[in-house]
Amino acid sequence: MSTNFGIVGTGSIATVHAEAISQIDHAKLVACCARTPESGRRFSRVNNCDYESDLGSLLTRDDCDVIVITTPSGTHADIGILAAKHGKHVFCEKPLDISVGRIDQLIAACAANNVLLGTIFQSRFGRGARALKRAIEQGRFGKLAQCSAYIPWYRDEEYYESIPWHGTHSLDGGALLNQGIHAVDLLLWLVGEVQAVSGRVQTRIHDIETEDNATAWLQFVNGSLGVIQCSTACYPGESKRVDIRGERGSVTLVDDVPVSWEFESSTPEDAEIDDLRMSATPSQGASDPKAISIDGHVAQYRDFIAAISEGRQPAISGQEGRRSVEVIRAIYESSKSSSIVQIPLKPHS
Repeated sequence: MSTNFGIVGTGSIATVHAEAISQIDHAKLVACCARTPESGRRFSRVNNCDYESDLGSLLTRDDCDVIVITTPSGTHADIGILAAKHGKHVFCEKPLDISVGRIDQLIAACAANNVLLGTIFQSRFGRGARALKRAIEQGRFGKLAQCSAYIPWYRDEEYYESIPWHGTHSLDGGALLNQGIHAVDLLLWLVGEVQAVSGRVQTRIHDIETEDNATAWLQFVNGSLGVIQCSTACYPGESKRVDIRGERGSVTLVDDVPVSWEFESSTPEDAEIDDLRMSATPSQGASDPKAISIDGHVAQYRDFIAAISEGRQPAISGQEGRRSVEVIRAIYESSKSSSIVQIPLKPHS
């Protein structure tokens, strides 16, 4: 039995989703919808699916099981809520939305209509990330001490000028919510909940509303400390890095490659790390948002389809997708108020 998908939004990231769907048996892209008719019709021709001129027509199709949302970030919750009310499962590009309050409304709508909600964080599905997760769960680090993420990326002026919603408060949210959120999510998945943050954001080199440069420190519930540094102002752009360090081990993950893997005691599983280093393909996403692998998307689509079939939550549910947005909004609040911000945030955030 096939799981049928409809995509809302036909920009560059929608192409990644369409390709991922095409690589999965018993999955089919049946239709798309776009604000710009030319873009929607072109996308439908390239991907051999129907074009629907308005969202309502897509949502009322009987042959569409899942709505995939690839529109500007600030529109995600509104579209997802409508999809849920039409009985469609919702699979959303990161972030779920730019507001924690709107994300909560989306989560509630999906629960009320008994449909699944998932959000794309493909970095969790990498072999390096999963090996690091297992090492943490096995207690190989002992007490964690320093847990940090660095995203020194670069986006040129054309990136912001060619797509008007990029760099806006209402639809984008800035470098942290657009680019850095993958590393923030990965850090939270690996280490756990954050209880307090202090941060500063600034618009350093681009003519945009939102930040292109940010730094924050974190205090995790488990007692460890960490740093997030995120930018789209660092020419020429370097790969994202996650550092996990504790009393008995330290690991540095660059994109999904464990460039450093040092523990007080070795295990047979460590042999996998050398294989990962040898087989790794460098990512180009640090300077070119279109140069990303689809492997993680394919893996996450497989999980979402299985979740529908098995009647369970997907690996990255709405609640999981909410966590990184809450931490980032706390960093924004800290920068604005020049204070330490506690998590969870107040309901209005």
